[in-house]
Amino acid sequence: MDKVRTGLDRLVADPVSIAGRRIAVLANQASVTAGLVPAWRALSECGGEVVLLLAPEHGLWGVAQDMEAVADEREPTLGVPVRSLYGSFSATLAPRTEWLEGLDALVVDVPDIGTRYYTYAATLAHAMAACAKAGVAVLVLDRPNPIGGVMLEGGPVEPGCRSFVGEIDVPVRHGLTVGELALLLHGSRHPDLALTVLTCEGWSRERWWDETGLPWVAPSPNLPTLTTAAIYPGACLVEATSLSEGRGTTRPFELVGAPWLDGEALARTLDDLRLPGVAFRATRFRPEFGKHAGAVCGGVQWHVTDRRSMRPLETGVHLLAAVRRLHPDRFAWRADAYEFVADVPAIDLLTGSAAARAVIEGRADRDELFQAWRAHCTAFAEARTGFLLYP
Repeated sequence: MDKVRTGLDRLVADPVSIAGRRIAVLANQASVTAGLVPAWRALSECGGEVVLLLAPEHGLWGVAQDMEAVADEREPTLGVPVRSLYGSFSATLAPRTEWLEGLDALVVDVPDIGTRYYTYAATLAHAMAACAKAGVAVLVLDRPNPIGGVMLEGGPVEPGCRSFVGEIDVPVRHGLTVGELALLLHGSRHPDLALTVLTCEGWSRERWWDETGLPWVAPSPNLPTLTTAAIYPGACLVEATSLSEGRGTTRPFELVGAPWLDGEALARTLDDLRLPGVAFRATRFRPEFGKHAGAVCGGVQWHVTDRRSMRPLETGVHLLAAVRRLHPDRFAWRADAYEFVADVPAIDLLTGSAAARAVIEGRADRDELFQAWRAHCTAFAEARTGFLLYP
C-alpha cells in the first residue's frame, strides 16, 4: 500500500497558507510529522508565526492522567504560552475569547481515535465554537482514523446525556476523521465559520493506522498501542464501574478486574458467547495507581483475534453484564462525578442513554439494544455521506 501523508505533512511541504500569519496550534505530543517533528515546531520552521499553543486533555506532552486538571505552561522551544483546555471545571474546556485576539487562524492537529468519548473531538467542537464567536478562521490538518472508517457502533446521544464525552451526536464508533467531524460541526452548528480541512493524501476508509506507513505515537497516557485503540470503544465502558480498567498497568484497557472477581469464570462465560474477533484469558494483575491500586485483581485480558470483525462496544456490554451476573453483590457503578457531570450515571454518558445500563442490569433485552444500535448506525452511515472526504 502507498504511504499516507497527513494534512500536517502536506502543509509543511507547501506552507503558503500560513506563511507570515499569526497562528495558534491545537495539538499534543502525538501531533507529529512523518519524521516525528512536533506540529508546532514544524509549522514554525516552515514560516508560520506560532504565537500560542492550546492543549487538550492530558496536556501538550500527554503527561496528565484521565480527568486530571492541567495547568497552563510555556513551550520551551518556541517560548510561547501553552493554554490548557482541560482544567478543574467545565468552563475551562473552551478557549477564552481574549486568547484568540489578533490571530489569523487556529490550526488544529489532534490525534483522535475514532471513538466519540475520546475527548479530543469535544475539544475540537469547543474550539470551533470559540473561533466562530471570535471571527477566527480554523484550519484542520486531517489524520487517518486509526481504527478505520468502515465499522460503526452505538446509538444517539439523548439530550439528558450530552457531556464532554457526548458533545457530538455521533455513534460511539463513528468511523470519521477529525476533518470529517469538523465538517459535520461546521454544517450543523457554525456555517459562518471560515473552516478549511487539509485532507490526508492516500488514505481510504478500510485502512487502519498500521497500514498507513505513519509512526504510532500514543495519543494519551493509557493508549499505548493500536490494539488499545481497537478495543477502546468497548473497554472504556469499564470506567463507568468500580472495576479496574487496567490503568496503572502496562496493559490499560486490555485488563479488566477487581480483587473479588473470578477471572476464570468470567473468561469461560465470555468465550462461551463466541463473540466475533475477540477472546478472553483469565489473569491476575496489580494496578500501581487508579482503581484498586496496590491490590491483586482477578480478571481477564482482551485478546483481539480479528479486528475487522470484532464489535468492541457490544463486547463491552457483554463483559459488564457477565460480571454483574457472576458477582451481583459486588458489581457497582461508578459513584463519583464523571467528566464534570455528577447527576447522570457515567455509563449513560458514555453510551448516550440509559438503555445499555438497563441491559447490563438485566432489566432489558440485549439483542433489542444491539438491533437498535445497528439500525441507528445504518441511518448515520447514510446521513454522513455529505461530509465524507475519503472513499
